[in-house]
Amino acid sequence: MSGSWVPGGPPGGIAPGLHLVATPIGTARDITLRGLDVLAGAEVLMAEDTRTLRHLMEIHGIALDRRPLIACHDHNETEVAARMVAALEAGKSVAYASEAGTPLVSDPGFALVRAAVAAGQRVHAVPGPSAVLAALTLAGLPTDRFLFAGFVPTAAGDRARVLAELAAVPATLVVYESPRRVARTLAEMAQAFGPDRPAAMCRELTKRHEEVRRGTLGELADALQGQEPKGEIVLVVDRAAARVTSAEDLRTALENALQTMSVKDAVAFVSQDLGVPRKEAYRLALELAEQ
Repeated sequence: MSGSWVPGGPPGGIAPGLHLVATPIGTARDITLRGLDVLAGAEVLMAEDTRTLRHLMEIHGIALDRRPLIACHDHNETEVAARMVAALEAGKSVAYASEAGTPLVSDPGFALVRAAVAAGQRVHAVPGPSAVLAALTLAGLPTDRFLFAGFVPTAAGDRARVLAELAAVPATLVVYESPRRVARTLAEMAQAFGPDRPAAMCRELTKRHEEVRRGTLGELADALQGQEPKGEIVLVVDRAAARVTSAEDLRTALENALQTMSVKDAVAFVSQDLGVPRKEAYRLALELAEQ
């Protein structure tokens, strides 16, 4: 298998540096051709789960040969980062793959990137599968602005605080959840966000039993009451509705913002904060700036 050309690398080879390889979240064929090239050609391999990466490589006919395969997970990432930096400083190419999906997105890899950057080494993204993006494309909800909120905390007090913070976010929300807690989370979201907020529950994405349930938070919560669906779950929830803002409130907010911000920044801040159209805020901001 030929190598993958990357900026700064030798023609047909794998460039020195840390390569973050996105791996399938279900179907093994979802890995990119470039991802396969990097796994085949990198001098050092690192993985959140070495068994999973070995299996993926076997499926695609990639031999490990005598290359080191280093486990790097939540419990040893900081310690392993030092070993990775030593390899990078020796001019080697290092590939890191999380168990499934894109490294760093609710998966290990952050400490590796920070260590590589601090050491002045190059970091390369090898993009591909992502449960966040897959869920967004299937949910049927707005995608022009979204917030990935990771997992909802398990402790009751922390859950209530986080859901209260997310309730007013003017962006589509993407949340990971376990099968054991998804019914509880949907019920608590219905209470915190309102039962009529549109949402989708995406389960087992790209796998044989893929399922997408769409409806309101109240409907989804009722449908899952007393159930514990199997598999990996992503919840996608529509953004908070724009608040009704009076002309006086808009003027006051812009006057305050213009004291410390440019017109452009004030418009961006106020329109997002109050949920008003940017054109309306911009027109009034220009009038206030000229006074």
